[in-house]
Formats: sequence, C-alpha cells, structure tokens
Amino acid sequence: MPRRKTAIITIEEAKARFGEWRQNRRGKARIPAELWSAAVAVARKEGLNRTARELHVAWDDLKRRMEATSPKPVLPAFVELVTPRAPSLPECMIELEGRRGKLRIQLKNVPASYLATLSRELWEQAS
Repeated sequence: MPRRKTAIITIEEAKARFGEWRQNRRGKARIPAELWSAAVAVARKEGLNRTARELHVAWDDLKRRMEATSPKPVLPAFVELVTPRAPSLPECMIELEGRRGKLRIQLKNVPASYLATLSRELWEQAS
C-alpha cells in the first residue's frame, strides 16, 4: 500500500493504515504523527466518537489533537466599549412649612424612587 502525505478520504482507508501499522510495530511504539493527522482528517468528516471507536484510539487524545490543529480565531487588537447615555433625571424641589419654620429640599439627578422614600421618611417623622 503506497503511503501518502495528504489527508485520507475515508474511514476505511484510515482503518487499513492503522491496522497495517499495528501489525508491523515493535512493542508499545507510539502512533506516528502521520497516522494521527489521518485520524484528525477523518474525525473532521466522520465525527470524533465514531473515528475514535473505529480506529481504536483514545477519544481524548484525538480530541486534543483536533483542537491543536484547528485554526485559532484572530482576536481584535482593540475593542471600543461605548456606554449608553444615562437618561436625564428631573430636578425637584420640596418646600415644607410648619410652626417652627420652613424647610426647602432641592434634589437634582435623583430617581423618583428616592423622592418617594424621602417623602415617606419625612411624613413619618412629622406624624
């Protein structure tokens, strides 16, 4: 069987190449890079689980090699973050008059919920 350096097309070809290598290897030799490349190419077409099962290779090793050979996304050098403009908050003035005198409270750029809380506190103190 002639060796080729390009990616294999089918899982059957990859199985045959892995089988040939397993028959001719000595001891517990590592899988050559050429066979790993072939396994990665097949896994991209056939899927990771099926390829690992059919070729009798470790799933996590095959996945790691697939991730290592996948192109890395190009990250932008600069990202501008634009914050939304805050809505303008109204201005409010409260004048209270009692036996002891007058009280004027002027509020700028506070939410209406703050005004309600302040009014409730003043009302409870006066009652």
